[in-house]
Order: sequence, then structure tokens, then C-alpha cells
Amino acid sequence: MGIKEDLTRIEFRNREHLINHIPYDREMAFYQSIRNGDMEEMKRLFKPISGEGFGKLSENPLRNLKYHTIITVSFITRYCIEGGLEMEAAYNLSDIYIRKIDTCNSFESVAEIHKELCEAYVKRMQQVKTKHLYSKPITLCIDYIYDNLHSRILLEDLADAANLSPSYLSKLFHAEVGVTIAQYIADKKIDAAKNLLVFTEYTTTDISNYLCFSSESHFISVFKKSTGLTPKKFRTMNFRNKLTDNESKK
Repeated sequence: MGIKEDLTRIEFRNREHLINHIPYDREMAFYQSIRNGDMEEMKRLFKPISGEGFGKLSENPLRNLKYHTIITVSFITRYCIEGGLEMEAAYNLSDIYIRKIDTCNSFESVAEIHKELCEAYVKRMQQVKTKHLYSKPITLCIDYIYDNLHSRILLEDLADAANLSPSYLSKLFHAEVGVTIAQYIADKKIDAAKNLLVFTEYTTTDISNYLCFSSESHFISVFKKSTGLTPKKFRTMNFRNKLTDNESKK
């Protein structure tokens, strides 16, 4: 059966069983509320994916729910990028939640992640709306840092990317961002390390090497200074472990 025949059959079934998709305007308003960082409006428009108004993408109900949730993540990600969220940060968050959705084995856990990810993107957009607008050289510098978190980032390379002298870039970066370049890089590497600790099984050695710290001990020291916890302690306290424990008891 071809695509045309499939569409005709689905349209007939939907009419017969009074199946309708979510109104387009409401769906777009929902995505726009996330892009605007409007938590109250997002919660007002929020509709659980397990409810009525969603198409059938799989005969398996749980898989169908997962597919729709992943589609939602993809739309939200692109809306937030258009709204000013850094592309690398947006896609990293998307990857995290898609992996979390993939490991779910119950409707409840998917629904919980759906709500969590919507709130997480709203909070990210709130930060975007309140932060300073950076000049083009600093934006180029920040983009370079995000693209090279797994490498050793040198001031000279950043200066080349921003087309400025290293000394002037250092002064400009601190003036606009409020921290030194070295501190900003360390903070972003720690943010990436947190995600790896929460959503992967990589060891501290693996993470240290991947993020190009000089040594595992240096990584642990920087991580503890930033979070107040060792990487091991941080991992034992993360949400994913608690969720896994709860699901294993069902």
C-alpha cells in the first residue's frame, strides 16, 4: 500500500472514530511559551502526551508515547535555538532527554520526563532572556568553546576565532561575561561532566580524558571546587539513579 492509500485510510479511520490531532494554534502557542521562557503559560498549555489528540505512530502504546515525546523534544529544541539558546547547549540537552526517554519502561516515567524536559527548556530560555547580549567577537569565542569542550582550548586559538589579540580578548571577555576565559571554560567543562556523570556510565578517568583535563586528580579537584561534591558523590545523588531504583521496584 502506497503513501496516498495510507493517508486515505488514516483520514477515514480518524473521521469514523472522531480522532483529532491537537489544534495547530494551541500547539504552536505551547512551543512559543517555552521559547519565551514563560513557565506559567507553558504549564497552562501543557498537555500530557498520553492524553487524547495525538496520532498513532506505533502499534505498541509505550513506543508510540516515546516517539511522540521525542518529536516534542525535537520541536522544542529548534524553537529554543531560534529564540537564542546556544545551539550546542540545546542539542546536548535534547540528546540527554532522548536517551532518558529511550530507557523508560513505563508510561509514568515517560510522562515524568516529558514534564521535566519542558520545564528545563523554559528555565534555559529564562536565562537566555536575562543574560547580557554579547558582542560578535565574544559570541564567536563562546561558540568556539562549546564546539571544543573535548579538546585543550588555548587562548591563542580563541583569539584567532574572534580575530582579536589574546590580551584584548581576555579583557573584553571579562568585561562582557563577568568571569575570566579560563573560569568560563572550566565551568562549561564541569557542566558537561555533570551530564556525563548523570546520564552515562563513564568513569571519572574516562570523563577526565574526554574533557581534556590534565589529570583525573585535577578533574576531581576542579569538580569539587565547583560543586562542593566529588564526581562519585555527585553521581550517587543524581536523578537518574533514583528513577532507576523506583522503576525496579515496580
